[in-house]
Amino acid sequence: MTKRDLVVRISNETGLVQQRVLDVIQKTFDHVSEALAKGRKVELRNFGVFEVKVRKARVGRNPNRPENDVRIPPSAIVKFKAGKEMREAVLRLTPPEISKAATGDKR
Repeated sequence: MTKRDLVVRISNETGLVQQRVLDVIQKTFDHVSEALAKGRKVELRNFGVFEVKVRKARVGRNPNRPENDVRIPPSAIVKFKAGKEMREAVLRLTPPEISKAATGDKR
């Protein structure tokens, strides 16, 4: 599902103009991104939690030149942990449903 798909679906369900829905969704994403950029946790009840984690520094290897070690510095990443309701809904999926969803097959 893309942002556009989300806008169209919400617009159809609520009767709001698509541009207004897009503005609200974009503002929501902007505020979530802004909070994460400040290192804050974003918790959306019944959906999930976004938080910033710091990856430790480590040593990596170039597969083309494995004899050379490459130092990888610590970096900040965003982690997402699904909420209970979402996790349970996803666990109910069967393998055929998963492959259909991944390919966008609507049958």
